[in-house]
Amino acid sequence: MGLISGAASFTRFSVVGELPDHFWDFVADRVAANSFRDIDDTIDEYSIGWVSVADMFDADFAYSSYAAGDYVVLTMRTDERKVSPAVLKKYTMKEEARIKREKEIPRLSRAARLEIKERIRAELIRKSAPIPATYDLCWNLSENTLLFFSTSKKAIALLEDLFKETFAMSLILQIPWLTGLDMINEDATENYEAMRPAVLL
Repeated sequence: MGLISGAASFTRFSVVGELPDHFWDFVADRVAANSFRDIDDTIDEYSIGWVSVADMFDADFAYSSYAAGDYVVLTMRTDERKVSPAVLKKYTMKEEARIKREKEIPRLSRAARLEIKERIRAELIRKSAPIPATYDLCWNLSENTLLFFSTSKKAIALLEDLFKETFAMSLILQIPWLTGLDMINEDATENYEAMRPAVLL
């Protein structure tokens, strides 16, 4: 579930890096440069980029829809063409059998089998529709924290790379220990650091 849904799971990050001068101009430029590019009418296998949280088809961000007060709200969208291994195996074996009958040979060389497999895979990829996935985020500029509305390790890894490429800033995963450290005052920091897990018997 995402940012504007009724319930959601999320991962919390700290954003490491200085916000540049003329920040919103910077965001407009960088988001446009890394916006999502549709691959429906191409033979590309994969695409990733930013779209509006309100519309997964809006990669132009009319009226700066990513700006919400002191927050940046975006959706990371990925489209990927996939071929099932079972489907690939089926059509590869079918093509191998056809060629063996045509050439009247008992078996094919390893190189020939690899060439057939790659050719069949490319044909199946071209025929398959891209599968979309979307993940919302909310970047709190005043606290320099970010909520990413997914707990998928793969999605998190993609986000970290795309965010760094877009904004030249890094994301640090906020584990409960670090979150607690941010919530206490400086006088209590030493006591907090001294705490250790207890084993209850």
